[in-house]
Amino acid sequence: MKRVLTIQDISCIGKCSITIALPVLSTMGVECAILPTTLLSCHTAFPTFTSYDLTDHMMAIVDTWKQQDIHFDAIYTGYLGSFKEIELVKQIIHLFQEDDPLIFIDPVMGDHGELYAGFNEEYVKENTTLCSLADIIVPNVTEAAYMTNMPYKSEYDVDYIRSMLDRVIEMGAKHAVITGVSLYPGKTGVYGFDGNSYFSYQNKHYDAIFYGTGDLFASTSVGALVQGYSMEEAFQLASDHTAHTIDVTMQDPNRAWYGVDFESTLCDLGNIKNKG
Repeated sequence: MKRVLTIQDISCIGKCSITIALPVLSTMGVECAILPTTLLSCHTAFPTFTSYDLTDHMMAIVDTWKQQDIHFDAIYTGYLGSFKEIELVKQIIHLFQEDDPLIFIDPVMGDHGELYAGFNEEYVKENTTLCSLADIIVPNVTEAAYMTNMPYKSEYDVDYIRSMLDRVIEMGAKHAVITGVSLYPGKTGVYGFDGNSYFSYQNKHYDAIFYGTGDLFASTSVGALVQGYSMEEAFQLASDHTAHTIDVTMQDPNRAWYGVDFESTLCDLGNIKNKG
């Protein structure tokens, strides 16, 4: 069985980050090891929340894994809230580099043309140095614009996206996929480069915001990749599953405001078979 280490925060309530990655990867037949960076009572879109920094404990956990000769097929990062967390992830990648794991980085920094609260240009630069160590990075259009110093556009053509993708690749990551790319009215999807050629895939655009959809997309992508799917296959599968989950969520009149109903569609991922 493949084993993936995911490094990101854990929200006790919120349907995001580790609370999505763990069940999604497990359902896909992948062992999911977790290394929480922060423990939150609920995610940061709630009116109030508590937050406990776990960074001082992370390397001690990793040291016990090394002592017991634990290996990983992939290392997958999500939201990293500080410079210290980024530096720790770099160290962890170095410690496990002999395993040659797939390094999958979701550089969560912003959306809709703006950085998230608490982040600035210095954080972008530091996060970009982490991305240079990746096999695959998946920035959205906002994050890619900040990383490449390109002007953010809410309306664009394929030349803009391809130029942005090329610049992201030049920064060191082996492969990249830009998410949230809308090339046609009423559509949204991905535009990527797999090392040989460009590919794109579009789904229906839903005029709504559901927290956790990015985590669902990234986790499903990682699960498919370690199960032997090609980049194009993995990202198409993740795009379709995320779109389907949003659709199911919108049809539920009792849905929670704070997250997508990924639990309702988890069973679909149980059909994913190892192609490797």
